[in-house]
Amino acid sequence: MTTTYTPLPVPPAALRELRVTDDAGRPVRPFTAHADGTPIDCVGSPLRCCLRGIEAGERVALVSYAPLRRWAADTGARPGAYDEVGPVFIHAEPCAGPAEGREYPFARAGALRTVRRYDAAGHIVGGRLFEVPDDAGAGFDRVLGEAFAEPEVALVHVRALEYGCFQFEVRRP
Repeated sequence: MTTTYTPLPVPPAALRELRVTDDAGRPVRPFTAHADGTPIDCVGSPLRCCLRGIEAGERVALVSYAPLRRWAADTGARPGAYDEVGPVFIHAEPCAGPAEGREYPFARAGALRTVRRYDAAGHIVGGRLFEVPDDAGAGFDRVLGEAFAEPEVALVHVRALEYGCFQFEVRRP
């Protein structure tokens, strides 16, 4: 099944910047991913550059990312206090990005997600808790359809409930 909505990865221009200095102003410190806890047990964790899990042996970086801030810079929005910075994994070097025609990323049945809705000014205009069902594609289609049924919703951020980590963004179709 392909998606009805398009999950967006971290944009290429942002990735170029994040591979040098993250959105919290820190220099990036790449490392090789391992599943044994050294230095960070991250195999299987989401890569926001290509919307798939990390594989052992890949060079990755854990960076602070401000997705709403970057969207606002492109659109002229002023999110104010809604401008959040949080940790995301990216490849340390450029990658091919997401595979074409893929399903919703990080859609493990039973995973808890928050679906935050933002208006054109970058303000939160609602959100909800979402448990990924067995048919993840239909579930995401439904919850994103609900979000975009509200005319003021310009974009949606999907985040992991457990850590609040940004998963992906969807913009109004």
